[in-house]
Amino acid sequence: MNQAKFAELHGVSRKTVTKWKERGWLVFAGDQVDAEESNALLKKYRRDGVAITVTPPEGNAPGNKPVEVTKRAGESFEQAAVRVLTANGADMDLDEARRVKENYLALLNQLEYDEKAGAVVDATEVAAAVGSEYAKVRTRLLAIPAEQAPRVHRCKTVAEVQAVLQEIIVEALEELTRDGASPA
Repeated sequence: MNQAKFAELHGVSRKTVTKWKERGWLVFAGDQVDAEESNALLKKYRRDGVAITVTPPEGNAPGNKPVEVTKRAGESFEQAAVRVLTANGADMDLDEARRVKENYLALLNQLEYDEKAGAVVDATEVAAAVGSEYAKVRTRLLAIPAEQAPRVHRCKTVAEVQAVLQEIIVEALEELTRDGASPA
């Protein structure tokens, strides 16, 4: 069938069919449109007879990197595009892509909710807080010998030294616990 009849079949203008042809969505047998093959391609790229409009990203937003496509000898533009998309993991039809997008957006919304609810925290903030606490512990433990040497020196037996060291360590740990306690 010719392009005009194919346009009538789908209830679109001839200009729309020309755009489909330019995009590689039509299959031709000579000068005639192969309706069965073309409809299969259109089903892959269109949904419910609604034309798809692709708007290129504006500006230099993060992630909007241009993709270089090298057309190989004997390869159509459609084949080159499919090769590039498949190599980058985008080998799905429109319905599958929409499903993946919706799942991604739902997970993103759930993550934002969990973050606001306090169920999720930034790992860098946790690492900084833990590092700060470890620094306090290290500083306190390194200060014990200089502060407590005279006290330990006065001890006469091993049992006395052990008791004094036990008391010193308990005092240091209690001090560190009080410092780390947040006001309720």
